[in-house]
Amino acid sequence: MDVSLETPRLTDGREMWRIARDAKSLDLNSPYFYVMWCRDFATTSVVARSADGVCGYITGFARPEYPDTLFVWQTAVDAAQRGQGLARRMLHHLAGSRYRFVEATVTPDNIESDRFLSSFARDRQAELHRSPLLGPELFPGGHEPETLYRIGPLGA
Repeated sequence: MDVSLETPRLTDGREMWRIARDAKSLDLNSPYFYVMWCRDFATTSVVARSADGVCGYITGFARPEYPDTLFVWQTAVDAAQRGQGLARRMLHHLAGSRYRFVEATVTPDNIESDRFLSSFARDRQAELHRSPLLGPELFPGGHEPETLYRIGPLGA
């Protein structure tokens, strides 16, 4: 299926919410969150669009103190598009040559995200450093700790 990578629009927020909800493995934010993210962080995010509409996205932001670092907030691909390298393609597109580093947090049981970010680091000939960042005591409801993945400096 032909998929283009684009800057998110306000109208994409509802589909991003749907994809996150249907994934069942992501922290689901409110629909309002996704719409506002499309407004305020569109230039540091990407949507994958097919003839049927939005089929994937990455939300991210440039860290204020480190503008050469893209923090990846959430990555999601519609079930029909999984297994085709779309998430990787979106991250390569988003990181491009604008950023020297990519960061994300991953819970210890999230093997899929670990593989995805490790693969991206190899593709970009970059080091991948893992370090504890957020302990479970910071979250309500028994949330797992979050490990910081820092990839870079990025190669071509």
